[in-house]
Amino acid sequence: MEKTLKEKRAIVTGGAKGIGRAIAIALEEAGTRVWVVDKDQEALEQLRQHYPWIHTTCLDLADADEIVKFFRQIEMEWPKTDILVNNAGLSRFKPLTELTVEEWDYIIDTNLRAAFLCAREFAKRHPKGSYGRIIQIASTRHRMSEPGGEAYGASKGGLVSLTHALANSLSGTGITVNCISPGWIHTGDPEELRPQDHSQHPSGRVGKPSDIASLVVWLCQPENDFVNAENFYVDGGMTRKMIYLP
Repeated sequence: MEKTLKEKRAIVTGGAKGIGRAIAIALEEAGTRVWVVDKDQEALEQLRQHYPWIHTTCLDLADADEIVKFFRQIEMEWPKTDILVNNAGLSRFKPLTELTVEEWDYIIDTNLRAAFLCAREFAKRHPKGSYGRIIQIASTRHRMSEPGGEAYGASKGGLVSLTHALANSLSGTGITVNCISPGWIHTGDPEELRPQDHSQHPSGRVGKPSDIASLVVWLCQPENDFVNAENFYVDGGMTRKMIYLP
């Protein structure tokens, strides 16, 4: 792969598994120096076994103080950071009447508050006028729901709104801010999927982590700086499909 982002430095939250791991690897293959933040120590170790040059930090992003400490740490290691990918997120689908305040807060803190804090700390340390990218990973569930998804859907909807707010606040700094809302992205064994899983998508297949990672790399290209404050649906066309019951 051509090293189109050579010498850039990127932080990827929730980058030890799934979509985040694919993003981290794609950025690294494009020439970026990558620092992955995740609370799964075992997954981080597995990532380092295959990509020992990727920096890693084990961190629960629901802890606001730890986020600030992390950015102080990275400031001592890197003179500046160019790219922030707010990918970390967790879901907990429970009946509305059973979801506790503590569970709600933990999901909102991890999925939404952490993205705000990371963006704030990133912006504080960014040299004004220089290249910068913030990319948020939301979900099509911010506009499409199933029962029990209140906390997750609200957190992802908040990310979409946070994206255009940040883009306006950071106007003139050199930082663009965009969002990606994935649909069904399968992170397990492809053999687990059925033909009907693929055929229900207008694109004819279920999504892969690489579908998201390739868009992240594209958004990070320096020449794409006119793309700003947008939310991209990467879902094989499902949010544009009319669905009728048989």
